[in-house]
Amino acid sequence: RDLLPSGRPGEAPMFRKILVANRGEIACRVMRTARRMGIETVAVYSEPDTDALHVRMADEAHCIGGTASADSYLRGDRVLDVARRTGAQAIHPGYGF
Repeated sequence: RDLLPSGRPGEAPMFRKILVANRGEIACRVMRTARRMGIETVAVYSEPDTDALHVRMADEAHCIGGTASADSYLRGDRVLDVARRTGAQAIHPGYGF
């Protein structure tokens, strides 16, 4: 049953698709919640994270760079490019970076 942020069942979610700009457990929690709300998810990942759980959980996933965070997760231009290309309507930043 799809839920809105307000918790009301049956109404359309606020967003159809979101990009989760984080990795690990935080990204997985966001994706689980999005799925319960009927929202598709897009993951971004670095080359070493190709087989990470958040990548496998997402409806779609896109590599944004190499090993160093400065070459991948911290590249706002790449994150925004993926959001535009996938039609994501919002970006969840997560936390920790």
